[in-house]
Amino acid sequence: MTETLFLTSDDVSGLATPAEFVDAVRDGYRQRGEGAPAEPRTKLPNENPPGFFTTYAAVLPDTGAMGGYMYSAGFGGQDAWFMTPLFDAESGEPMALIDGASMNPFKTGAVGAVGVDALARDDAETLAIVGSGAQARGQLRATAAVRDLETVWVYSPTKESRESFAGEMDRRLDASVAAVASSAAAIEGADIVITATNASEPVFDGDRLEPGTHVTAMGQYATDKRELDATTIERAKYVPDLRDRVTQDAGSFLHALAEGVVDEDHVYAELGEVIAGKVEGREDDEEITVFDSGGTGIETVAGAYLLYEKAQSEGLGTTIDFAPASEALTGA
Repeated sequence: MTETLFLTSDDVSGLATPAEFVDAVRDGYRQRGEGAPAEPRTKLPNENPPGFFTTYAAVLPDTGAMGGYMYSAGFGGQDAWFMTPLFDAESGEPMALIDGASMNPFKTGAVGAVGVDALARDDAETLAIVGSGAQARGQLRATAAVRDLETVWVYSPTKESRESFAGEMDRRLDASVAAVASSAAAIEGADIVITATNASEPVFDGDRLEPGTHVTAMGQYATDKRELDATTIERAKYVPDLRDRVTQDAGSFLHALAEGVVDEDHVYAELGEVIAGKVEGREDDEEITVFDSGGTGIETVAGAYLLYEKAQSEGLGTTIDFAPASEALTGA
């Protein structure tokens, strides 16, 4: 038997800062750039009852951990449930089982911020965000940890939602945060554009992007999800989280590919290759860059291990016993 730490959502909520998540996730992608294994998500849909079951995983040798996400959405309960198993990368023993829902916007926001830090101009200070849900909050808070933001414009279709988001973030951040009535107004003059939506059609016109803009898109992880139009993909240096994901579920890139404006060689590099210094990120102040963040086990394992270490130091969680196969399979 081995003791494994079980951490509830309450245990891990607020346990780490956005900046700590960013540091952990950046190191995870550095390891990926140096060869750490990671696979794109596997999504298993079900028609009756409607829903899907999703998994993805990564091994981070330098962190000393491996694991990923397993989550269900829909089905009869019409809700989502996130589990994060974490294993020791040397012994293989289970280290922790984490209720992963509360960490989701923070680890996802962190990888978006790592993309911003690698690809946006160093002097970027104006940000547009399309979306006003939990993921948009995570993206904005993490990005504020890597750039000295002065102005944030937020747009989402529901006036009350975008105004509530703007008021909350204006109080939380040093930047001035205000709601606007259209995505076009939000991205005008923006140094950084973040999309955090579940859109099936592009949320802004790529012709309106000014030279030097960086775009992080985190809501296009299915063939029918398309936050960015073909013009944006065509104009940009395109960097995904995982290269293998691009032709699997990177909706905006797949649409641009189908329209014939790019080919598969348009993929510049994985984010990890940039972080590890294998290739340059932004090469001049006029480039338009895109980071396509569809979700991987890299940020999940990195964020989960951060929470595991902090929980241990603060005496949080309860332990559960797991039997090794050498005992359980033989009945010994």
